[in-house]
Amino acid sequence: MRIAVTIFLTDETITPVRLARELEQRGFAGLYLPEHTHIPVERTSPYPAGGELPREYGRTLDPFVALGQAAAVTGLLGLGTGITLAAQHDPIDLAKQIATLDHLSGGRFTLGVGFGWNVEEAADHGVEWRTRRALVRDRIGLMRALWADEPTAYEGEFGSVRASTAYPKPVQKPRGPVSGPRTLVGGAAGPKLFADICAYADGWLPIGGRGLTEALPALRSAWADAGRDPAALQVVPYAVRPSAGKLEHFAELGVEEVVAQLPPAGETEVLRALDALQPFVDGQGS
Repeated sequence: MRIAVTIFLTDETITPVRLARELEQRGFAGLYLPEHTHIPVERTSPYPAGGELPREYGRTLDPFVALGQAAAVTGLLGLGTGITLAAQHDPIDLAKQIATLDHLSGGRFTLGVGFGWNVEEAADHGVEWRTRRALVRDRIGLMRALWADEPTAYEGEFGSVRASTAYPKPVQKPRGPVSGPRTLVGGAAGPKLFADICAYADGWLPIGGRGLTEALPALRSAWADAGRDPAALQVVPYAVRPSAGKLEHFAELGVEEVVAQLPPAGETEVLRALDALQPFVDGQGS
């Protein structure tokens, strides 16, 4: 099983370059970074995990800039977002960022897409909360028009683009209804999420991985009903705190990659956390 990591990189933590080099040397599969543009001080959105919102949420580095640094000092390490708040981006600009990072990294980028939880943050970007899922789907459609091999126009509910010359292109070729880099959708299990995954993604990025035994049959059924190749579905548990038993359970469910959570800390603490994860990377975890 491939072991990747995620971390809230901030202005106070280990740097992207130091971490990426360490991950590649140790044989980790990838580095996934979260995104928050800002955290409004006056807000009513509760922190999904409960309690006070941790300090790092308001200090996160831009994931595309940080992953660009990571790409420049590695050759094999996977690079991903967990997740990109696509509704909060101009899709033409975002398409360029994604395609550039994927091109420069040799196709190592995974686009983790999500819908967000902070209503106030999204509102400052002009996002109407009740339509954010439809907006994300529209953003994906527009970006894929720009990634097409031939100039392709797109007219959507929330945006449009003329048939255009737009390079570079993402490395991975189209597969089924999906084009562009590997795309995973984050969110809680349910018919709406599974419909989105089947429509425009390669799979699911479930936080923590709890409840997969119950949820996966429903996702696989929706996937088959959509005419997707059963063997192509990817499920990547995210922000996991691994144990041998947990990883064995995931493997029994057909999971091939897990993203472990690192602390949002300085170099000494992060390297200590990597030491603890190393046995799982080496296949000797207990």
